[in-house]
Formats: sequence, C-alpha cells, structure tokens
Amino acid sequence: MPARQPASRPGLDRRRLLGALAGLPLLGGGLTGCSPEEQARVDDGPIELSVFWWGGNQRAEATEKALRLYSQQHPRVRFRVTWQGLTGYYDRLATQATGGNVPDLFQVDDTMLTEYARREIALDLSPYVADNRLDLRELPADLARYGQVDERTRAVPAAQTNVALIYNRDLLRRLKVPEPHGGMPWREYTRWAARVTRASGSRVAGTMDASGDYRALWLWLRGQGAELYQGRQLGFSSAELLDWFEFWEVARYERATPSAALVELADTGEPPWQLVVTGHAAASFAWSHQFPELQRLTDDELGMTALPGTPAAQWPRASMYWAAFRGTRQPEAVVDVINFLTNNVAAGRLLGTERGLNPNVSVRRFVTDATTDRTQKRLVGLGNELADLMGPAPAPPPRGHARVRALLIAAAESIRAKGSGARAATSKFMAQANAALAE
Repeated sequence: MPARQPASRPGLDRRRLLGALAGLPLLGGGLTGCSPEEQARVDDGPIELSVFWWGGNQRAEATEKALRLYSQQHPRVRFRVTWQGLTGYYDRLATQATGGNVPDLFQVDDTMLTEYARREIALDLSPYVADNRLDLRELPADLARYGQVDERTRAVPAAQTNVALIYNRDLLRRLKVPEPHGGMPWREYTRWAARVTRASGSRVAGTMDASGDYRALWLWLRGQGAELYQGRQLGFSSAELLDWFEFWEVARYERATPSAALVELADTGEPPWQLVVTGHAAASFAWSHQFPELQRLTDDELGMTALPGTPAAQWPRASMYWAAFRGTRQPEAVVDVINFLTNNVAAGRLLGTERGLNPNVSVRRFVTDATTDRTQKRLVGLGNELADLMGPAPAPPPRGHARVRALLIAAAESIRAKGSGARAATSKFMAQANAALAE
C-alpha cells in the first residue's frame, strides 16, 4: 500500500467546505431530480450511479467488489466510482456541492453529517426506513440512531467502531510491565504509563497525551454524567474541562507522556503518525477499526483494549456512513444499494472489517465467524467485549464540531508548549467553541 499523507488539521476541510457551500441554496422540491413521469422513463433504462468515498487501496478493492456484486444481481445498474485519501476529501465534495454535482452515494463521517443534513444535501432516508425498503432492523438501535439528525435518518452506518487503546505488547513483554486493561480508572492508567516510562529508562513514554483528543474527552465526560454537546451548545462546564487539562498536566509531570513536539505530530490522528507505531509511546488512542492498519505499520505485536473509565461511556459508533445526495435522479436505486451494502451477507463478506464491524448484527456474525486474521479477531473481540456494556448513543455532533475539535487541539498544544496556563486555555476554548457552535 502506498504511504498515506498525514491528514490536515481538523477544521481546515470544514472551513473550506462552508466557504464553498455558502452560495449553495438549501435543496428544495425543485432540485430533487425528475418528475414521477421522468423518473419512470429513467428507471426503464440503464442506471449509472456515482459513488465517492475516502480510504486506501484495501477499502477501494473491497468496496468495488461489493458494488460489482450488486451489478451482477441488478444488471441495469452500473457504478462510476471515485475514491481518495481523507486529506482533501471534503474539499472535493464541497466543490461538487457548489456545482450541484454531489455523487449519488457518498461516504461521510459524524464530523459533517449534521452539516449535510441541515443544508439538505443528504437525502432524508426516513420514508425508506419506515417501510423497510431500507431495513435497519438488524442494526443495534443505538447505532442506527447515530445516523439520525433531528429524528430523521440522514445516513446509514457503514460499519461500527469504538475508541480503543492500542498498545505495544512486545515492548511491554521486554520491559516486564503488565498490559493495560479496559475500564481501569484514568488515574491508574497514567500511573501505569509512568511506570512504562521508568522501565524503559525514558527511551519510550508510556502513553500518548490525549489532552487534545476529543474522543477521549467525550468518554471522560460521559463517565461523569456530562456530554461533549447538548444540542448546539457545549455539554460541559469550564470546571470539567479544566479538570481534564490538569489531569494531563499531572501525567506530563510524572513523565507518563512524550515531548510536546512528538504529541503534536500525532494529534492529526493519522495511523502512520501514531506514537505506538513510531516507537515513541507504548500506547496510543485510536479507532478500533484502525487496528489492522496500525499493526501493518510496525513489526511489534500490538494489543487493543477499551479506553480507561467506565465502558458505559462508550456507545455503538458509526466509523463512517453511507449517505445519498438529495438531488439524485435515482433515489430508489441509491437506497437499494445502501440496503444491499448494509444487509447482504455476500456483500458483508467482501467488505470485511476494513471500515469496522458490519453494522448488521446477523451479517457481522457470518463475517466474523469466518475470519482467521488475528488482527480482525481482536477487532471483533473488543466489539464483543463492549456489546452489552455500552451506554445510549448521543445525537451526532452539531454543526461546528470540526472547529471545536481544532480548538481543543490548539488549547492542549498551547498548554503543553507552556504558551498559556490551563485556566487561560480553558477560558479561551470555551468562548471560541461556543462562538463556533452559534454560527
């Protein structure tokens, strides 16, 4: 697989996207495609659907195989596929949206789902879910709910993932330090990390500094009965964020984390920069579906477990979604393709676990029971471990989420570099984040 470029800072793609979308009207009835008579004529002939997603070669190969299988079963339907890395993906989608040329079927994540729903770029799938033309009955209820905006289904999870702690098993064996375990208290986790640093003679830090990681913060907050968001506002107080920043200040003082410069490189979240694979930390925070890719990037054996804190803070989370363009000329066909990718066993086997666990629980069992790959088995194992322990799903993040993510990273980096104290950084973040959510 060719090397992937590091992702741009969170928020960059969104700012460009909003600039491009500024001139795009909300799509109304006049832009929904054909009249019923025109639709009937289109449906009588060949259908070509455009599909766009981000990912690497393995994702592309699996997705194209699944789409070819659909064409074999529906010979009138052909696909025009485009894919690329995550960097620049939303820029390209923004350009297409400005011209009213959004692909019929496209991949989106929870960073932009609400944005696309509110601007009526993503088709409302609720009528198709209501009569089971788009059958979500085999999805965990909270996973399906995580595709709803304002109680309307705007996208369908392409797969399920969780936030995970990825650690270097071989390194821990060499250092004779026990492996971390899911659910350990946060303070116990950073004490474990400091022990790793000491055991390595400070050659390797125990853990990535997650002070700027919104995923870790979100689970920390949920473990204390708060949320990252409450509607279009922050769901936590200044005091709670200050506690988070000060917790990581203590971890840095105890040398549980690496240098600020190394952490800043890893703040992009891109797998090649994760400190657990670059050899600078024994553990990193990542999406569980990234585990096979992270394993490919190192010769050491990696392990995976749940994050510190209560497992009830987690929820069945969409790694990404399939969404349909509101202006597609073939809504029925696009919905049928989404239904196929979600519920067809053969398609599920072709798609495997590259995006995460199959969203359909029955299909997931067929896929995972047949796998012999060790990394995939660990992905499945974590999903099974958390299945009955997770809490209810929150609403997908509101508009402004990408900007909030970027602001959190900036605040954490400022504290780590001693550019500002934790209190000043907290106050600045709260003011700027609330302003971003109010736009």
